[in-house]
Amino acid sequence: MTEGASTAGNRRETATVGGGCFWCTEAVFSELRGVEAVEPGYAGGSVPNPTYEQVCSGRTGHAEVVQIRFDPEVLPYRDLLTIFFTTHDPTTRDRQGADSGPQYRSIVLYHDAEQKRTAEAVIADLDRQHLWRHPIVTQVEPLTVFYPAEEYHRRYFARNPGQGYCQFVIAPKVAKLRHQYTDRLRSNPG
Repeated sequence: MTEGASTAGNRRETATVGGGCFWCTEAVFSELRGVEAVEPGYAGGSVPNPTYEQVCSGRTGHAEVVQIRFDPEVLPYRDLLTIFFTTHDPTTRDRQGADSGPQYRSIVLYHDAEQKRTAEAVIADLDRQHLWRHPIVTQVEPLTVFYPAEEYHRRYFARNPGQGYCQFVIAPKVAKLRHQYTDRLRSNPG
C-alpha cells in the first residue's frame, strides 16, 4: 500500500512481516537504509486489541510481526522480502529457534495485490535456489488489521543489548545482516 505520496520521489510504502520474535525482526530492519520506521505488533489473528500475554498463549491466532515504513526507491519491496527471508528460518512451521507456537510463525501480510504477487514470486525464486534443506512454509495472507505492541517492546534490542536473549538470539541475526547486506546498511543504525 502506498502512503502519502504527493511527488514521485516522495513515495512511501508499508510492509508487514513476522519472522519469529518481533524484537529480532525489528532489530534487523532498523539497520537498513530506506527504512524510516519499524513498529512491533500483532496481526493475523482474530482477537481484537490483544495483549502480549494473550498472544504468547498461542490462542489468539496472531503472530508477532513488525510493520515497516520504507522508501521503495532506496529499498524495493522485493529486496526487503529477500532480506526478511534470509535473516530468519522460513522453513519451520510455528517456530524460530527455541521460540515455538503460532505466534512465532513466518508470515508476510500483504497490503495489496502487487505485494502478494511479489511475496509469492520471491518465495518461488528462493525455493528454486535451494538455500535451505526444506521448502519455505511462510504464510502469505492479506493484512486485515495491525495492532501495535506495548511500548516496552519498541526498540527492545537497542535498549537492552546486554540482556541474555538479545546477546544470544538477536545479536547473531543482526551480525548476519551486517555481514550479508553491508551495502544496504544505514551509516547510523537505529
